[in-house]
Amino acid sequence: MTTEKTRRLTIRISSWSMLFATTNGREVDFERYPLKSGISLAANMREALQQSPMLQEEYLRAYVMVDTPVLTVPVDLFSEKDCEALYRHTFTLKGQQAVVHTVLPELNAVAVFPIQKDLLQVISERFGEVTVMPVAATVWRHTHQKSFTGPRGKLYGYFHDRRLEVYSFTQNRFKFSNSFPVNNPNDAVYFLLSVWKQLGMAPEEDELHLAGTLPEKEALTELVRQFIKRVYVNNPSGEFNRAAVTQIEGMPYDMMLHYLKR
Repeated sequence: MTTEKTRRLTIRISSWSMLFATTNGREVDFERYPLKSGISLAANMREALQQSPMLQEEYLRAYVMVDTPVLTVPVDLFSEKDCEALYRHTFTLKGQQAVVHTVLPELNAVAVFPIQKDLLQVISERFGEVTVMPVAATVWRHTHQKSFTGPRGKLYGYFHDRRLEVYSFTQNRFKFSNSFPVNNPNDAVYFLLSVWKQLGMAPEEDELHLAGTLPEKEALTELVRQFIKRVYVNNPSGEFNRAAVTQIEGMPYDMMLHYLKR
C-alpha cells in the first residue's frame, strides 16, 4: 500500500525536458515541467520546486533519471577510485559535473556517468534520500530479461532525447553498448548498421529490436528493413496489456518501465 510516508518521486532530466511522476494509490501521476531557456538545469529545478504542486508534497526518497553519456564497466574490472579518471579518458565533461556510478547487478556491470553538481545539490537538499540512474537503465534491464528468448542474436536500439542507445548482450553482460546523437532516420540507420556489421550479425537470421521515440518511425523502419529482415518495433501498450501507465501521453518508455517493473 502506498502512503504519504512511502511515496517515491521520480525526476527525469535531460537537456530537452524535466519530467516528474509519483504514485497516487494504484495510479501514476505525471507532470511535464516546461524548461526555461537561458538558465541552468539547477535553476530550472529550483523554480520547479517552488512552482510544481507535485514537488510540494512529502516523499520518502527521490529517484533521479538523468540523460548523460554512460560508460559501462564490467563489475569485475571496476575500481571506484579510478572511475572518474576512466570516464574523463573516455568522455569530455561539461562544466561542473560530478561523476557518479551505479551497479547493474543483472548485467554484471557498473554504469559510470556525470550529473551537474549544482543540480544534484538542489535535489539532495530537498529530498533526503536520492538515487541517481541513467535513463536507459530500466530499458537495459527489461530487454536483458527478454534477450534469452529464442536462439537468434539480438541488437537493441533505444531512442530518447535525440539520442540512440545501441546495445547487445551476451549471457549476463553487455556485448556492446554505445550511444549516438540522432536527428533523422538516415543517421539512425547508419549507426545501427555500423554496429550490426561490427558485431558480425546475420541480416537474414538475427533480430533488431527498436523502442522509444523513433524519428520518422515509418521511414526509419522501411530503410532498415532493406538491410535487416527481422526488425521489431516495440509497442508498450501491447507489450503490457494496455497497462494504465502506458496510456500516459508524453511519458518516455524508460519512465514507464520504472513503474511497470518495480
